[in-house]
Amino acid sequence: MKFCGCICAEDALLAVDCGADAVGMIFAASPRRITFSDAERIVAVLPPSVVPVGVFVDPSLAEIRQARALFPTLAIQLHGGESSGFAAEVGGMTIKALHVDPAHADEAALERAAASYADTLLLFDSKIEGLAGGSGVEFSWSAITAIARRRRVIVAGGLTPENVGACVRAVRPYGVDVRSGVESGGRKDEGKMRSFVRAVRETDAT
Repeated sequence: MKFCGCICAEDALLAVDCGADAVGMIFAASPRRITFSDAERIVAVLPPSVVPVGVFVDPSLAEIRQARALFPTLAIQLHGGESSGFAAEVGGMTIKALHVDPAHADEAALERAAASYADTLLLFDSKIEGLAGGSGVEFSWSAITAIARRRRVIVAGGLTPENVGACVRAVRPYGVDVRSGVESGGRKDEGKMRSFVRAVRETDAT
């Protein structure tokens, strides 16, 4: 489980206490955008078992190298139009977001896109015009179930404590990623975070 959009050490500590496997920090245009200085304070409180993830949208390789120099254990999440060649150049632990149209998921196009990122961990998120992510909109999980049977995938897009169990049952993903679904008033909500984790664990146990 990844809790994304953490903006301070307090968010990260809460995510860890709730049972997060990864903590996402956004370095791209977003209401949750943070600086590398902010990230240093977050990464400093993470135990070795929790992966820090830096979310970028169409970054330069120089930006990636700078981030990895500061945070050697940082996983890189590419959430823009980055090519498979760019993802390969990034190397290391890399996650590539592929966007699914909630109104009409093109399964054939998703299969082709997934195949082009053969060596990269994929994250599927909802495609909303003008947004790179964080839409809070759910897409049809059936569009990616065939891909999830063959390789590890992460599901994002409109997940909440109420629907994440159904997502896990339908897709059996490697991971789930949530931001707005565990927030209230623009800040992380402890009750929602704990309910989200409980729903995932209860479904995994069945």
